[in-house]
Amino acid sequence: MNNRTKGIIFILFSAFGFALMNLLIPLAGNLPTIQKSFFRNLIAFIVAFAILLKTDKNKNVKELHQPKSIPWKTLILRASLGTAGIFCNYYALDHLFISDASVLNKLSPFATLILSWIFLKEDLKKEHIISIIIAFIGVAFVVKPTLKSTDIFPYLIGIAGGICAGGAYTCVRKLNNLGVSSSFIVAFFSGFSCLVCVPYMIFNFVPMSKSSIIALVGVGLAALIGQFGITLAYKFAPASEISVFDYSTIIFTGIFGFLFLNQIPDYLSIIGYILIFTGAFINFYNNRRRQRMLINEKIARN
Repeated sequence: MNNRTKGIIFILFSAFGFALMNLLIPLAGNLPTIQKSFFRNLIAFIVAFAILLKTDKNKNVKELHQPKSIPWKTLILRASLGTAGIFCNYYALDHLFISDASVLNKLSPFATLILSWIFLKEDLKKEHIISIIIAFIGVAFVVKPTLKSTDIFPYLIGIAGGICAGGAYTCVRKLNNLGVSSSFIVAFFSGFSCLVCVPYMIFNFVPMSKSSIIALVGVGLAALIGQFGITLAYKFAPASEISVFDYSTIIFTGIFGFLFLNQIPDYLSIIGYILIFTGAFINFYNNRRRQRMLINEKIARN
């Protein structure tokens, strides 16, 4: 089995984990979005912090020993956008078909393209612009805008979640370029998100049933499956080779919604899913072509 195949398997494993998380959010019951987010982040923080400490034993994590070297503004911005993205995504999952909420969250790569162009001065090529336009036409089919603000509000929140996630990923790209360790970024983000939730939890905590607690623990574990899966996937293969398979989350989520929540998306939503996936595929194809061209140029020079 070659590395690309391993990468595809792990990214599908990741997509399954995130789809399971999407299912468990509404199954956790009628709890505040922030309360659901807190338990998801708490489990993630415990695991991420344990991994950070283990990593530090084997190889010193610079950020733990040289805090002045940390680009705090970018790190806090990443954590703030990521936290806002989770709040928006979980709100959308509670108020929309989970397949609709999932596909709106997958707008994050397109938002990353735009934000990286604006803030990191990365190239935004013609193919990128075409993929973004197709994706946002797809969004219009999913949202089916009406004059009723109550109908459109959860969709707008879902879109905002995708944009916030794109902003968070843009910050991660910058942090990686600055040499900040991945384990520290994940642990800081998870801990920051928990702390943001604490004041709300103190004054607005809603007692939970056993089934809600089990579902929320499942949310945290499913999110970890998703995170570890995608980390391992990109360890074996570059994003240009396998990123499009991440969109299988939408398929898994749709199946779960049908089987467990009796949710059947209408034909307009399905057209929207196809358009958004088409935009993602165009992006994937062009990234892969560009990568091959660079490799061929390097070989030619040698």
